[in-house]
Amino acid sequence: MATELDDFEQNMQREINAFLGPAASKPQRDKATEDRAGTLAAKAKRTPTKGDSIKTGYVVKLAVRNKPLEWDTVFEHQSTSISKLEAQLQAEKAARKAGFRIIGHVIDIKPL
Repeated sequence: MATELDDFEQNMQREINAFLGPAASKPQRDKATEDRAGTLAAKAKRTPTKGDSIKTGYVVKLAVRNKPLEWDTVFEHQSTSISKLEAQLQAEKAARKAGFRIIGHVIDIKPL
């Protein structure tokens, strides 16, 4: 019974280490665990990194001002929304939060 429990614990430790990949401590592994760990590491390399990720969303430029007779100022907001309307609404909320009281019109909306 004790050997079965030890075998179970060792097997579970191998599975956990294979799941965590190379960052975990590396105890001795059998060939099957080595193959699975190699497969997991290869899959992890294929995932895009933060800089290589696919960009979605829009860059919205608004004409804003603080006073009614002031010249328009360009306020630019980058949204991750896939909807142009939602990106515009997020940009207007961000402009109001930044302290601009009057939002004149949308100058431009460009996809990322």
